[in-house]
Amino acid sequence: MTRDVLTRLGIEGLQSGACTGSWIETRGEPLVSYNPTSGDELGRVRSATIADGEVVLAKAKEAFAAWRMRPAPLRGEVIRELGNAFREHKEDLGALISLEVGKIRSEGLGEVQEMIDICDFAVGLSRQLHGLVIQSERPRHRMFEQWHPLGPIAVVTAFNFPMAVWAWNAALGAACGDVMLWKPSPRTPLTALAVQQIANRVMRAHDCEGVFNLVVGDADVGSWMSDSKDIPLVSFTGSTAVGRKVAAQVGSRLGKTILELGGNNAIIVLDDADLEMAVRAITFGAVGTAGQRCTSTRRIFATRGIAAKLTERLTRAYATIRIGDPLAEGTLLGPLHTKLSVAAYEKAVAAAREQGGTVLCGGKVLERAGNFVEPTIVKAPPQASFPIAWEETFAPILYVFEVDSLDEAIAANNAVSQGLSSAIFTDGLRASERFLSHAGSDCGIANVNIGTSGAEIGGAFGGEKDTGGGRESGSDAWKAYMRRQTCTVNWSGQAPLAQGVKFDIG
Repeated sequence: MTRDVLTRLGIEGLQSGACTGSWIETRGEPLVSYNPTSGDELGRVRSATIADGEVVLAKAKEAFAAWRMRPAPLRGEVIRELGNAFREHKEDLGALISLEVGKIRSEGLGEVQEMIDICDFAVGLSRQLHGLVIQSERPRHRMFEQWHPLGPIAVVTAFNFPMAVWAWNAALGAACGDVMLWKPSPRTPLTALAVQQIANRVMRAHDCEGVFNLVVGDADVGSWMSDSKDIPLVSFTGSTAVGRKVAAQVGSRLGKTILELGGNNAIIVLDDADLEMAVRAITFGAVGTAGQRCTSTRRIFATRGIAAKLTERLTRAYATIRIGDPLAEGTLLGPLHTKLSVAAYEKAVAAAREQGGTVLCGGKVLERAGNFVEPTIVKAPPQASFPIAWEETFAPILYVFEVDSLDEAIAANNAVSQGLSSAIFTDGLRASERFLSHAGSDCGIANVNIGTSGAEIGGAFGGEKDTGGGRESGSDAWKAYMRRQTCTVNWSGQAPLAQGVKFDIG
């Protein structure tokens, strides 16, 4: 099956790692992609050097000069065809995500659907890049704002969503008139090549090669993108530590960034919560994608009247989780992505025990091929004395804390440095509104009776504090990909100054 998928997607054999619509012969070292389920090699990509990246950037700048002048609704037609092409290849693209990342089949297909959805969103957006008309204080003057494309944009994505995060940026950026340089994670190069092959066909059909570009490389390529004054915006998804470096580099040249960094997401469960709903949401949030989403649920704050029941129900639910091949029917938990991820899981479980936590279920690495671990629930002491819970471990580990009140739970939710996603389960109107108020969750995403994971593309996605403050996908996130211009037109035949200033000359 693996070879069939790679063949149909056109990514067999040693592949080039740079493309502008046509593939460039790259000069870097080969990157090897491994199947985390079996440990087998999936394929190889010859990485791009900085010199290769410069070639791609030159083509992108040339393409931008023409693309920005193509009317936005016509740019939208290109994106419509891109979304339709993803529809045609949805099954194979989803399978490739399962093979290269380890996501279960439905999650792989869901990620491809997310690409399709954001393309649909961007098609509509291409007719709605609205500016404002502003009332001028000067007679017979018209004041308004308009939005212009930025230029070549660097899109640096992580392994856990190797297609969807690119699409969030690429679909909106293209609708806005920008062109993209995509640097995918070097751990998931094949998914990027497959998407690029599809984009190439669409670009050729619409005479717009150079709009969607690919540069597969290591950290030196990402650093070059951050330093380049020819790249006005860098959209980076990854760790907080690397995000700080990106922000400093881009900021030093007064460029713009969209930062999507770490998450340490919590769910509050009150005594009046619907337990069935809470258990389903928590289990998916903590176990889905093997706990490797930035929105994965990592902390539970349950009030004492419900904590024991909730913990018992979660433990029973975890016992039913089938671990195995992510493409097999019924599998709910696939592998972690790398051996380093497995080591981080082991280290976190050991730290939790040392710091006073009790492992209620899981906690072991499975002795089999691939990178498989058990989903784990830890009954934790108070968060203030439990340092491991303040860290983001990319693994299916869930910490459960008992709290006395909603206020205590909100304070604990907000105490960590990350601020991406949060949720509360309650049937109480006042409690839910308190959670959503100015005095409630400090995260970029706050949900009621829905888990932390699985955001829809219609809303802007992103978080606060160490999560970086960036926003992608829906709402008015498109504005980050454009530059605002305020304009005033004087049709009065006179030249009055604002604020009543007089400056008479002879």
